[in-house]
Amino acid sequence: MSSPTASPRAETQPETQPSLIRGLSLMDSVLLLTGGIIGAGVFLTARDIAAVLHTPALFIGVWVIGGAITMLGCLAFAELGAMYPQAGGPYLYLREAYGDFIAFLYGWMVFTVYNTGGIAALAVGFGAYFAAAVPGLRDAAPLIAVGSYTLSWAQLLGVICIVALTAVNVYGLRRGAIVQDISSWMKFAAIGIFLLLGIFSSKGSWSHFSSSAYVPQSLDLRTLAPALGVALIAVFWGYDSWIYIGWVAGEVKHPQRNIPRSLIISILVVAAVYLLMNVLYVYAMSISEITQHETIARAAAERLFSPAAGVWISAMIALSSFGATSAAILSGARVYYAMAADGLFFRRMGVVHPRWRTPAFSLMIQGIWSAILTLSGRYDQLFTYAIFMGVLASCLTVAGLFILRRKHPEIPRPFRCLGYPIVPAVYVLVSGVWALNTLVERPLEALGGIGIVLLGVPGYLYWKRTSRKAVVP
Repeated sequence: MSSPTASPRAETQPETQPSLIRGLSLMDSVLLLTGGIIGAGVFLTARDIAAVLHTPALFIGVWVIGGAITMLGCLAFAELGAMYPQAGGPYLYLREAYGDFIAFLYGWMVFTVYNTGGIAALAVGFGAYFAAAVPGLRDAAPLIAVGSYTLSWAQLLGVICIVALTAVNVYGLRRGAIVQDISSWMKFAAIGIFLLLGIFSSKGSWSHFSSSAYVPQSLDLRTLAPALGVALIAVFWGYDSWIYIGWVAGEVKHPQRNIPRSLIISILVVAAVYLLMNVLYVYAMSISEITQHETIARAAAERLFSPAAGVWISAMIALSSFGATSAAILSGARVYYAMAADGLFFRRMGVVHPRWRTPAFSLMIQGIWSAILTLSGRYDQLFTYAIFMGVLASCLTVAGLFILRRKHPEIPRPFRCLGYPIVPAVYVLVSGVWALNTLVERPLEALGGIGIVLLGVPGYLYWKRTSRKAVVP
């Protein structure tokens, strides 16, 4: 029988085996989530959203819609996290609701592209913006150029970032948490200064919000719904990473209380930051101008302050990407650790280091694969494929809440999903419709994500057979 304090299969492990320690406070958890969610997305996605949503109300409102949808999912995840407060998060919830196969495919996706590809993308983002803020590297030529392959300074700096943060997290949870806390506070300070100075700048114009500043968009549902669906791809990327707290649940203090609280607090904080940032973008330039700038934060800073502000904003985005990379590295390794502990991945990845009390080998393998993706230059496309599957997995996980309420009514639920069954049902419906819309509007990304997940089937069959042999007397 499952219990609220231990993974059902963890109970069979030898008592002498070292375990993870609960060292993350509520504040650590909130900073992990907010620092992980606010990466580079809000600084880069405005052009794509403005290209399909041509009015300020829709351009800003889609972030509110995305935040509201995310909150619906968070309320369901809060109940699941309080039920199963061990490392792995959705991997555990999917395993308990649907069985090993679906859970393995989720973990496979997280390891192959979803988290490791995200780490690579964030690390290269850090490298690119760090280089842009350093005069000697700003216009430096690629380090290697052989045929169609080039190794840029951004990639090299990204690999250095991955290696350094992996090492910090290997040597102890508190070390990783301290780095995460400091980088998150610095990020909030930089964003706060940017927002305050920008809003009170006299170089923007509130007329950009008036109807005369744009061509009104038709409210025809047949055209608006697909446009919202496409825009939500970028928005969900911006809100992505709220699942981190489930991944590290085995190391959260008082998890039945702090997991739900950290989820709710973090989404409210992130939504407020995203809303203010996009208001600032529209204040700085019109919607039509926003569609012309890929690095919208830098363009807005140069418009509101001076061309020299571009260097400062590059440093801010580099800091933001660094903090998000740190959160992804700390959190993701716990999923592979949980899979390996179940015998569904490389066994050594399910071992806790006896001195450092971290899944050290899992962190190292994650770092190696992330660095390979970084050097390959294909991380961005792979991660785009995985976003579709990530939302689909969250949809399936929330649907699993209905199954677990019937399957395990005896398990204590310190937190119950507010508005059940309507809230989780709405999330499943909305995210399911979004997935179908993405399959129609962006079939390459959707089918690519499905293909990557299905590549894990042979691995599942191998590890499942190996696991059976290991338990045969």
